[in-house]
Amino acid sequence: MPKSSFEQINRDEKKILQEIKKNANNSINAIAKKFNFSRQKVWRIIKKLEKEKTIWGYTAIMNEEKYGTKKFYVLIKRSNMPLDKEIAKKIISRHLEKTSSEIDIIIETSIYVHGEYDWIIIIEAEDITKAKQFTEMLNKLYQGYIDEIHVLQILFPIKVHGIINPDKENLEEFVWSNILSI
Repeated sequence: MPKSSFEQINRDEKKILQEIKKNANNSINAIAKKFNFSRQKVWRIIKKLEKEKTIWGYTAIMNEEKYGTKKFYVLIKRSNMPLDKEIAKKIISRHLEKTSSEIDIIIETSIYVHGEYDWIIIIEAEDITKAKQFTEMLNKLYQGYIDEIHVLQILFPIKVHGIINPDKENLEEFVWSNILSI
């Protein structure tokens, strides 16, 4: 296959990925029509990307307030203590997800990062008290391995996963009462 064919396949895959990222609920027919592809081509590309684990899954973006929760970022800085096998097993087995569900915490995202902090966990909780309870649980579970934990509450999501919050009235109210009043 000529080099340009591989490049074209790569461009087509990226187009479809971007469209799915914008709206995972979009139909194969709608995506095919948008890019002037056949329905079968779009289906094959999506199945290939799923098989290769380029696409891990699909999710919905929701308004947590309507669900009765709030979203928090938990920033964790590790200590210099080397991990022992038992702690590594806890992390790999996702022990934290099991214990957090016991206190009504939903772990949405858990990522290892490079920078000021070492780990970021995004959680859904009823309120800041529950989020703090989660951080206390983290300190107990990983005692000696955590140097610092900071909790940030998301006050108003303006754009999430490339999607602008459709609740414009509340955005205007939020801007006027919180940002412009400073």
